[in-house]
Amino acid sequence: MITYVAVGLLALLSLSIPVGIVLFLLGFGVDVFFSAFPLMRGLGNMVWSSSNSATLIAIPFFVLLGEILVRSGVATRTYAALDRWVSWLPGGLIHANIATATLFSATSGSSVATAATVATVAMPQAEKLGYDPKLFSGAIAAGGTLGIMIPPSINLIVYGFLTQSSIPQLFLAGLVPGLGLALAFVVITAIVCMIRPDLGGERRLFPFAQMLRALVNLVPIILLFAAIVGSIYKGWATPTEAAAVGVAGTFVIAGLFGGLSLPMLSQSMLGTVKITSMIMLVVIGASFLNFTLASAGLGRELRDFLTGLGLTPFLTLLVIVGIYIVLGFFIETLSLMVVTIPIIVPLVAELGYDVIWFGILMIVLIEMALITPPVGLNLYVVQGARKSGTMTEVMLGTLPYVAMMIAMVAALIAFPQIALYLPSVLQ
Repeated sequence: MITYVAVGLLALLSLSIPVGIVLFLLGFGVDVFFSAFPLMRGLGNMVWSSSNSATLIAIPFFVLLGEILVRSGVATRTYAALDRWVSWLPGGLIHANIATATLFSATSGSSVATAATVATVAMPQAEKLGYDPKLFSGAIAAGGTLGIMIPPSINLIVYGFLTQSSIPQLFLAGLVPGLGLALAFVVITAIVCMIRPDLGGERRLFPFAQMLRALVNLVPIILLFAAIVGSIYKGWATPTEAAAVGVAGTFVIAGLFGGLSLPMLSQSMLGTVKITSMIMLVVIGASFLNFTLASAGLGRELRDFLTGLGLTPFLTLLVIVGIYIVLGFFIETLSLMVVTIPIIVPLVAELGYDVIWFGILMIVLIEMALITPPVGLNLYVVQGARKSGTMTEVMLGTLPYVAMMIAMVAALIAFPQIALYLPSVLQ
């Protein structure tokens, strides 16, 4: 059955069928060929129960928040402000890509949206200033992945929903690794550009007075992050309520910057509907597939396979990490999460590992999948924003950052407190 699911998933995805539909089709196939019960009778109830959750309402709110920030021009102002503060480092404007991605990750909750935001704003600057296209593009793709790690994160909300874990604790757990990855990206960029100065472009210094004036454009985003995440951590609001507060704050920011208009709102709403519909179709389809797989005994089959290897819990964990790395090459990231979480997370808990910690470890592996071919979504987003060049250039540019993600995976396994310290102290 495992072979059927894997081959069927790859075959259907290769036909460019939407991921949500693929998951439903696989579920129907499992029901027909492997299940002893007529599971189709429960399809309606499964679709309703998997989508009828107040927690999932946070998803369209966070998507709308990011759409408004991008379309109102706030992103452009933020990028220009960070350019004045970080372009003196070896690598110049590449650090502004990472810094902007980090800041928008703290508000948008989506990796693809973050990558699209920074790529749209940054690419014209790269071409004008003569930056090496590989490293410049790779930094944007890698920086965009921080959107699903630094809270608030849509993927962490989905993980919490599927595992019945505390979303505030997941947000706390993701903060240090997320900021740590951002710092690691800055360090590796500086090292690469010191070794190969031709890759980094011109280092620019701005008058201190001009740098101070630029801070005005950063304050609203920082306050927005503090309002969203702070209200969750303090217990004043649930993630859904905090997302609604964030949307209200985004309207205020867009109005203050003069970017509020009916056409902008119309485009933001339309974009929100499209993205949310895609996410929910995947969540519902995966819920149905997981229901059929569980009924057909896949969870037991996978558990027997892993325990039959006779490995220690640590080595079993390394096998699971390897499985995620391989699957990340071929399966879209949200689909990979919702399909595997109900099967893998109970096994991880049985091995004695913390579910919150494993959620952060999984997110790092998912981040790697976003920038590794052939299905890395951020690669396509960044390439789509470029006016020339090949996808291979973007792929090569992400290699230093993939190395940093592998290092973070190793660090999380060796030192779980990187993720668990804040939840243990602040909750």
